[in-house]
Amino acid sequence: MLRYRDRPLRPGYSYPLGSTWFEDDDGVNFVLFSENASSVDLLLYHTPNDTQPSEAISVRQRTGDLWHVFVPGVRPGQLYAYRVDGPYKPEMGFRFNRNKVLIDPYAKAITGSLLWDDSVFGYRIGDQAADLSFDERASDRFVPKCVVVDPFFEWDDHNFLKRKIPWSDTVIYEAHVRGITKLRYDLPEALRGTYAGLATRNVIDHLKEMGITTLELMPVHHFIDDRFLVEKQLKNSWGYNTMGFFAPECRYSSSGCLGEQVVEFKNMVNELHNAGIEVVIDVVFNHTAEGNHLGPTLSFRGIDNTSYYMLVPDNPRYYLDFTGTGNTLNLSHPRVLQMVLDSLRYWVSEMHVDGFRFDLAASLARELFSVNMLSTFFVTLQQDPILSKVKLIAEPWDVGPGGYQVGNFPYLWAEWNGKFRDTVRRFWRGEAVVYSELANRLLGSPDLYLGSERTPFASINYVTSHDGFTLEDLVSYDSKHNEANKLGNSDGMNDNFSWNCGAEGPTDDAGVLACREKQKRNLVITLFISQGVPMVLGGDELGRSQRGNNNAFCQDNEISWYDWRLDERKMCFQLFMRSVVHFFKAHRIFRRARFFQGRKLFGSPFKDVTWFGLDGSEVSEAQWNSPTRTIIFVLEGGSMDEVNEFGERVADDSFLIILNGNPNNVKLKIPHVGKKWELVLHPYTRNLKTQELTVESGTELEVEGRSALVYRRVEA
Repeated sequence: MLRYRDRPLRPGYSYPLGSTWFEDDDGVNFVLFSENASSVDLLLYHTPNDTQPSEAISVRQRTGDLWHVFVPGVRPGQLYAYRVDGPYKPEMGFRFNRNKVLIDPYAKAITGSLLWDDSVFGYRIGDQAADLSFDERASDRFVPKCVVVDPFFEWDDHNFLKRKIPWSDTVIYEAHVRGITKLRYDLPEALRGTYAGLATRNVIDHLKEMGITTLELMPVHHFIDDRFLVEKQLKNSWGYNTMGFFAPECRYSSSGCLGEQVVEFKNMVNELHNAGIEVVIDVVFNHTAEGNHLGPTLSFRGIDNTSYYMLVPDNPRYYLDFTGTGNTLNLSHPRVLQMVLDSLRYWVSEMHVDGFRFDLAASLARELFSVNMLSTFFVTLQQDPILSKVKLIAEPWDVGPGGYQVGNFPYLWAEWNGKFRDTVRRFWRGEAVVYSELANRLLGSPDLYLGSERTPFASINYVTSHDGFTLEDLVSYDSKHNEANKLGNSDGMNDNFSWNCGAEGPTDDAGVLACREKQKRNLVITLFISQGVPMVLGGDELGRSQRGNNNAFCQDNEISWYDWRLDERKMCFQLFMRSVVHFFKAHRIFRRARFFQGRKLFGSPFKDVTWFGLDGSEVSEAQWNSPTRTIIFVLEGGSMDEVNEFGERVADDSFLIILNGNPNNVKLKIPHVGKKWELVLHPYTRNLKTQELTVESGTELEVEGRSALVYRRVEA
């Protein structure tokens, strides 16, 4: 009989997968999926840097494709990993290597970073047809270890979880856990750049003052620094290189990596919830950090390569790559699909997150090859009693054929609306944009979502995100400047639709600086008067610059960290942005759950939305389909077909909105849809003219070039 510390091993249970501590039984149950393995060894370690395990336990019990064993006497904090044996036939897709230490795909905590060494590869680097060779070196010292965790945590966020934040009230703030607090010098140094730092009152108060309801965190799953970056003395700062779908990233922990990171993450969520702020996490289920056929053997590849990855059908030595990273997870396999769904449920049920943003989400819909929005993944998700109730946000594309899927996701999903971003950027840099194209983006993109039983909340509107220029750089650079990435400035998008206001990068020119401040305000106003869910990039309110780097994925330094030292110009912009967010939240007309109909409702003399030309008359069909640099429309608050939570019809103020993207001043006639209007939002830092503050219908108004003006009706 096999024994551990003089106690007999038990067959254990085949569910749940991963390591599960049974306190009453004084032991841990271990379960690993492998369909094609011939043997599995459970490895126990004393320290993360052990060169060999203290105990190697042969896992003899197998239920179907699940290998399991119960080890008495093991407790939370125990370090473990696996070795898995089976055929090594890369030409057939099998890449088992009994010498390689493997991370449990269901590990709830992982000890730290991978130490790159040739021994972590399953083949001999440097050999001809290298990946067909076989490497016999052990990798124990270099691969981080899994940690058995104690799941107990004393939550007190139950009142928040009961009420949830509806899409109509949502304002998203995309942030990086490390970047947001690394330069917060008012925090203890040990807390900067950590989950604990993000949970401090200083940071939470800032988010509350900004009117933020939902914090969308860039990847917090345990990830790997790519070898090519380490060799360039860089790091994978963003984290889109996952190695553990259940484990919170250890480098963001202030308290340790032996399970403490789990507690610290939970405490962060608990504190944010008790402040009324949701937590959405960015998840990367489209690929893993193991890369292509020349990548390392760290987990999935060595456990069951043909199950976990999509392989080229007629040459399974190679991987189908719809992500640009070397591999694509095979969600058509039941166990891989189960792992993804188990991970999502774990983060909701055990870590209390409120939703997910799915990176390159179109790849999750690929069955065999083509994108299929009725794939098992989406059908299952929509029926799941837990996951169907949280916020689901798609990055609605991947890099494969037919991968651009904006507008095509199922009805429970919201999508990052890249068309909104590009159209608004082009308009404010001075391009003539087809009237209907801009109008559709401002109204929640009904051309994309109206015919699929979706609402304006399907559109996550944004002008900046982690991927691309910050808001400050969008108005300060005509071209990307990614030299610090050491890739020859070849990475990152070339089409940024940006404009530097006449000088590239930092400048002391007062006129250029004034132009930039005005352009930022134009972009923010446009974002928050548009139907849909607004998302702002963390640090934009601080005037954060990445020095023109539009792909700072490897800049774990001051290029991407948020600089909280604000001069007068930045302080004024922060106050402006805060006021616009609160204006948006105060007016339901900008947060409609139904699309505008363009007709009179409930006896109102005016349509719910009306579009105008410069002469004050409604736009003709020819104008609607023609390029323009100026757009004028009225949102009628008395014609809203909206109800509140009690079923009562709601109404709001009416607004006249003038967006003049023309570099030159334009003269226009105020339309006859009311008598008098007062200016409530504008991009100016100068003193306003009397004739700008209040306008009357039928009068002529000269609007300054590149100006977004919002007027509220004061007399009907």
